[in-house]
Amino acid sequence: MDQKQIFKQMIDFQKSTFDNSFKAMTTLQEQGEKMVDMFLAQAPWLPEQGKQAVSNWLSAYKQGREDFKESVEKNFMKVEEYFEGPEKSEGSEKTAEHQE
Repeated sequence: MDQKQIFKQMIDFQKSTFDNSFKAMTTLQEQGEKMVDMFLAQAPWLPEQGKQAVSNWLSAYKQGREDFKESVEKNFMKVEEYFEGPEKSEGSEKTAEHQE
């Protein structure tokens, strides 16, 4: 088996593992967020500023999580392009040679 194919399979496996782990982590975090929301709704002693601070914290956490996922996906794409790059350029060069 070609080394590039082995590396591609490894990267695909790692991406799949990341996606599944990220989904599980997101589900757990969303459940935790629901619990915090219920707690805040049932805590009349907590000032509105405190509730707003927790809400802002949760929003920042969500945004950070999405930024992290976007960054990881972008880097997976770069790695995939690296392993597919020479083959694509060789194929386009061969096609150009045949057309001449």
